[in-house]
Amino acid sequence: MNDFFRGKTIAITGGSDGIGKALTQILLAAGANVSTCARSAAKLQIVKNDNIGKPLLCLPCDVSIYEDCKNFIHTTIQTFGGIDILINNAGISMHAELRTADLEVFKKVMDINYFGTVYCTKLALESIISKKGTIVGVSSIAGYRGLPGRSGYSASKFAVNGWLEAVRTELMTEGVNVMWVCPGFTKSNIRNAALDGNAKAQGESPIDESKLMTSEECAQHILNAIVKRKRTLVLTFKGKQAVFMNKFFAKLTDKLTYNFFYKNGKLIK
Repeated sequence: MNDFFRGKTIAITGGSDGIGKALTQILLAAGANVSTCARSAAKLQIVKNDNIGKPLLCLPCDVSIYEDCKNFIHTTIQTFGGIDILINNAGISMHAELRTADLEVFKKVMDINYFGTVYCTKLALESIISKKGTIVGVSSIAGYRGLPGRSGYSASKFAVNGWLEAVRTELMTEGVNVMWVCPGFTKSNIRNAALDGNAKAQGESPIDESKLMTSEECAQHILNAIVKRKRTLVLTFKGKQAVFMNKFFAKLTDKLTYNFFYKNGKLIK
């Protein structure tokens, strides 16, 4: 990355865990000013304590609430004089079939994953345009291929991908790069915090994470893609395979996806 991020201001949502936290650590080490937010003030305090003396701003924020996003973005601009890069990383998943899921699950997932991205991007837009900066949305393979048991999550990520594609086109002559990232399965807290059918955190991951890409490795890939001003970034072999298969062999992919997520007719992943 050399000195690409040195002196730049990067705003990251969902910076208290996983990919967001890893991005914060790497960017501070690279000499950037970092502003991050999360719903948990306690977890943010840990991040702050680990980086005393560095140009780091930590603000409690629920991205599904417009006023929280407004405070986060405006305080970041006031503190650092603008925003060069916005990384919309905050997100929540779900683990429930349509037949058993309360409708509140779908609304909550959409409010956080989609509207949180819309709110923060809209609020930071003029600053980013003035700096010819970058807008990033951390999406998912579920934004290319609908996943059973995660229909609301898939819908929110399809929405993020389509919305960012439209925004990218709108900003083509402004010098702003818009990129969406699909990490695939990565070690993070998102599965532990995933909502069950009653819109409550499930509290444990149904997936063995021992062989998954680390948050730090994922964060490094994202930052390298920002430097190269890429349009999209799909990570992991399985992720790229899923996107390819779904595009060219959709019917077969339906069956493979079912076999991956179900055992004896029961959702297991």
